[in-house]
Amino acid sequence: MVHSCGVTLQLRAPRHQVSPKSVLLWTMQAAVFWLVLFIPQLVVFLLVDSPPTWELALLVATGVVGVVHTAVEPSWRYRVHRWETTSDAVYTLSGWLNQEWRVAPVSRIQTVDTKRGPFQQLLGLATVTVTTASAAGPVEIEGLDHETARRLVEELTTTTQATPGDAT
Repeated sequence: MVHSCGVTLQLRAPRHQVSPKSVLLWTMQAAVFWLVLFIPQLVVFLLVDSPPTWELALLVATGVVGVVHTAVEPSWRYRVHRWETTSDAVYTLSGWLNQEWRVAPVSRIQTVDTKRGPFQQLLGLATVTVTTASAAGPVEIEGLDHETARRLVEELTTTTQATPGDAT
């Protein structure tokens, strides 16, 4: 339970899922991460005369962990990630191994931003970042359809402007 300006906010699972295209986004991000680790190891392994057994073991381990992570994490995250806004707060649930529930009271919102990396632009997705006066840092809703993100920023900006308080 979060108390803010006389309003009690319940920590609960938000009701909206992120875009299904998020699975592809997170798969692409994971694949790039593991390829950046795997390719240099492969190059070194192929260029070294008589590479030690541990280098082969490291190469295989990196490949196996990379494939498993890339196959499992995106779908898992998609099942977890949720968001919702009300006139009182922004609710998020994110993560996969470590899951985080956040509630950001509207009266504490300082800025609302969107960002779109290259993969997000390619897939028509965006991330909405809600910055508050909290020491826990901003609340991010990653994997929203670009149009949904645009509407959400508009809605939060309007709601924030109409909410009394100084966001501190």
